[in-house]
Amino acid sequence: MGLNKKSVDDINVKGLRVLCRCDFNVPLKDGKITDENRLVAALPTIKKLIADGGKVILCSHLGKPKGEPKPELSLAPVAARLSELLGQEVKFAADPEVVGPNAKAAVEAMKDGDVILLENTRYRKEETKNGEEFSKELASLCDVFVNDAFGTAHRAHCSNVGVAELVDTAVVGYLMQKEIDFLGNAVENPVRPFVAILGGAKVADKLNVISNLLEKCDTLIIGGGMAFTFLKAKGYEVGKSLVDDEKIEYCKEMMAKAEKLGKTLMLPVDTAAAKEFPNPIDAEIEVSYVGVEEMPADMLGLDIGPKTAEMYAEAVKSAKTVVWNGPMGVFENPVLAKGTIAVAKSLAETDATTIIGGGDSAAAVNQLGFGDKMTHISTGGGASLEFLEGKELPGVAAANDK
Repeated sequence: MGLNKKSVDDINVKGLRVLCRCDFNVPLKDGKITDENRLVAALPTIKKLIADGGKVILCSHLGKPKGEPKPELSLAPVAARLSELLGQEVKFAADPEVVGPNAKAAVEAMKDGDVILLENTRYRKEETKNGEEFSKELASLCDVFVNDAFGTAHRAHCSNVGVAELVDTAVVGYLMQKEIDFLGNAVENPVRPFVAILGGAKVADKLNVISNLLEKCDTLIIGGGMAFTFLKAKGYEVGKSLVDDEKIEYCKEMMAKAEKLGKTLMLPVDTAAAKEFPNPIDAEIEVSYVGVEEMPADMLGLDIGPKTAEMYAEAVKSAKTVVWNGPMGVFENPVLAKGTIAVAKSLAETDATTIIGGGDSAAAVNQLGFGDKMTHISTGGGASLEFLEGKELPGVAAANDK
């Protein structure tokens, strides 16, 4: 997989029209942005393009308008907030068709260092189908294309792949570069020992990730709901725990694969067992810690137990690279967050390169207060998973190679 891409540092956009695809897919409540992490994360790339003297045209999707203008999913509030964060006007091009009279006039009037924001790219049906017409319209606005939206890198859409193929210069921004450097290269070219930790509920969601990481890592640690399918495959009683019965054979194959490749595959030795799933999810709950060989038939496991937590933390100590995707238990509940906290703590205390592969594990690490201790927390959910599967991401592939 070609991971050596041209970035904004390899070009100078002075006097050029630059279309920059960002991830401004932020949560809105009553027209107000409730979490602006994604806007803040995009600032370094935008500031670099402004400082170069480019004419900066920003674009993004927001939510799922499914190909029609939905006022509540307009990017207007994003333009307003970006103006404040940048300390200069970000002019909003309010075109229901995205590239319309407002956008064309605004681009026409731009001076070097000006910034405009286009309307939600998913107002157009073609966007998610990578339809040529919309790609051409986007390309007509710019001389250079910069992709800084890792969250949609696993999708081939007009605003990240279609347009990149129609311009001579297509590069990645700082956020994309960081994801390629850490997530892409950690898996393809890790400093060893390389420990991968996988959690989350279902084996089915992680089939390719498990298989790919077994080939790349030295130790694969399994936690979360998915561990019970492996434990059942080993012949243990798992009670009422979550199990993917269709995937038991697959788990046996993976354990055999680990053995054949000489890799360590670690499974829980104890679990936090309860009579039922907490309802609501953060309700008070009584648990007993039981060894995996003594799981009562009428209980279910909801987190890794203390012995497992200690064993996993120990495995992290000698690592030089650690990639973690998926919580160890139902971390939304304080009683059932202990396993996830223990793993997060062990990552926070190691000198290894620690990479959190997006999704729930990123949320868990941030909520539990360990965010600033990690080397890299991926901004993608599905995109991070596909990177960990060893897939080529269309949004990365479309950028020019160095």
